[in-house]
Amino acid sequence: MTAFALDDPIERGSGLPRPGNLLRAAADSIPPSSLVLLAIISVQLGAGLAKELFAVLPPSAVVFLRIAAGAVIMGAFVRPRLKGLTWRDWAVGVGFGLTLALMNLSFYEALARLPMGIAVAIEFLGPLGVAVAASRRRIDLLWVTLAATGVALLAPWGDSAAASWAGIGFALVAGACWAGYILLSAAAGRRFPGTSGLAFAMIVSAVVIAPVGVTTGGAELLQPHLLLIGLGVGLLSSVIPYSLELKALRRMPPQVFGILMSLEPAVAALIGVLLLGEVLDAQHWVAIVCVVAASLGSARRGKA
Repeated sequence: MTAFALDDPIERGSGLPRPGNLLRAAADSIPPSSLVLLAIISVQLGAGLAKELFAVLPPSAVVFLRIAAGAVIMGAFVRPRLKGLTWRDWAVGVGFGLTLALMNLSFYEALARLPMGIAVAIEFLGPLGVAVAASRRRIDLLWVTLAATGVALLAPWGDSAAASWAGIGFALVAGACWAGYILLSAAAGRRFPGTSGLAFAMIVSAVVIAPVGVTTGGAELLQPHLLLIGLGVGLLSSVIPYSLELKALRRMPPQVFGILMSLEPAVAALIGVLLLGEVLDAQHWVAIVCVVAASLGSARRGKA
C-alpha cells in the first residue's frame, strides 16, 4: 500500500471512478523508469527548497518541518497500528525512526556546508557500501576504489570554497545512516504491513527531532509561509518520491531500479546549478561521475 489510496474502487451510485482510481490509471500510464526519475527529481527539488530555507532557519529546524510534515501526511493516510506489537517490533520501529532522524539531520547539516551535488555524492556511499558488503565478487573492489577516488577528489585538500571538512563529515554520517536505513527498512517491512513501518518510523523521528527543531527554530516556525514551505519540502522529499518508487518497483526489476537510482548525485548537482546557482569546477564533476559510475557498476552486476 502506497502513501496514497491509488486503488479506490468506483464510487457507488455515480458510475464514475473515484479520484484515487484516476490517479492510479494516470500512474500506470507512465513508464516505471520515468516514475523513478520523477522521484529522484522530487527528492532533489525538496533538498533545494530546504536549502533555500537555511537563510531564515537553521538546518535542524528545517529538518523538523520536513519530518513533521511527512509524519502528519503519512500518519493520516497509513495510520500504523500499535496494538499487538512485540517488543522486537517496537525496537525495530524505534530504531528505524532514530536512524531516519539522524540521517536527515546530518544530511541537512552537510547541505548547509556543501553544494548539493557534493553532499549527495558523499552520502551515496552508504547504499553503495550496503550493496558491496552483500557481494563477494572481486570486481566490487573496483567500485570501492572508484568511489573512494571520488570522495578524495571532493575533499578540500586546498582552500576549496566549495567543500569543508565539517560538511564532508556530516555527509559521511548521513551515508552511514542511509545504510542503516536500508537494513532497518527491510526489517520493518517484515514486521509491519505495507508502508505502516515507514509511517511509524516517521512519527518516531518527528517526536525525537522536535525538541531540537523547536528550540533552534523558535518563533520563526510559527510563520505561515515557512510552514507552507516546510509542507512542500515534506511532500517533495518524502511522500511523493516514496509513493512513486513503490509504484515503480511493482513494475520493474529491483536491479534496474538500483541502476536508475545511481543517477541521483548527478541530478542533485544539476539541480544545485539550476536552482541554487552552485557552480562546480571540473574536479568536482569528475568526482561525482566517479561515485555515479561506482554505484552503476555495483547495481548493474549485483543480484536483484
